[in-house]
Amino acid sequence: PASRALDSRPAADIVAGSYTAPSSEPGRALPEPPHPLGTPRGGMCTRAQFEHSNDIGVFSKLTNKYCLVGVGGSENFYSAFEAELAAHVPVVHTSIAGCRIIGRLCSGNKNGLLVPMTTTDQELLHLRNALPEGVVIQRVEERLSALGNCIACNDHVAFVHTDVDRETEEIAADVLGVEVFRQTIAGNVLVGSYCALSNQGALVHPKTPIEDQDELAQLLQVPVVAGTVNRGSDVIGAGLVVNDWCAFCGNDSTATEVQVIESVFKLGEAQPSAVASTMRDVLIDQLA
Repeated sequence: PASRALDSRPAADIVAGSYTAPSSEPGRALPEPPHPLGTPRGGMCTRAQFEHSNDIGVFSKLTNKYCLVGVGGSENFYSAFEAELAAHVPVVHTSIAGCRIIGRLCSGNKNGLLVPMTTTDQELLHLRNALPEGVVIQRVEERLSALGNCIACNDHVAFVHTDVDRETEEIAADVLGVEVFRQTIAGNVLVGSYCALSNQGALVHPKTPIEDQDELAQLLQVPVVAGTVNRGSDVIGAGLVVNDWCAFCGNDSTATEVQVIESVFKLGEAQPSAVASTMRDVLIDQLA
């Protein structure tokens, strides 16, 4: 019998069991080094699942300089992150205070990472060794110790829970290199749970009034859109992690939700102006 031709796909295209069509140059190199801010071009919103949970923002933390993922998840979860990120930023497996829910316990950006006092010395040492040079790691003595729920930030601005200590606010400003504002999102004090921020845009709780969206956009200086993840969940921070060039959301997220995410965070070819028209078209389809 005729021998079957060997698979001629470039190795870089065979990642985590997924195959993307090769480019016109079969022997293409890996993506070029990041440009000014250290962010590669392109990127899209990828669906993922931690074991059987769609709340991937609970088990991961994504910034422009590093990505943290909770230990003990399935290999599919890690490979989804590594396929998108490994060429550009370190993907670090870690626990915080012995817990896997690292996305809710820590808060960070390209400048630094804030972790609760319950973080063990061993975990702190592991993070210091694994994260890029220039990223400051700071333990914070704060009564509201789930810092990921209480602090939402990009590389320039941070929103914090209205009841955090003054000292925590100062540490956040210093370590993360941001302007800090005490805020609520749609009346919720857990700002980290009900929004997702990048330097390109922000997605907030679906019941956030227009005036509040305008105020947040003014503080952030980026477009703010109200929306959902995971088929209607308003806990944005739990279902979505995002940086300047890619995003990950729970497996349950609908096509419309993914499209809104890609538009507001300017991922791939999507543009913010497409958000309103896309949502209007979908609503008309549903009503028809």
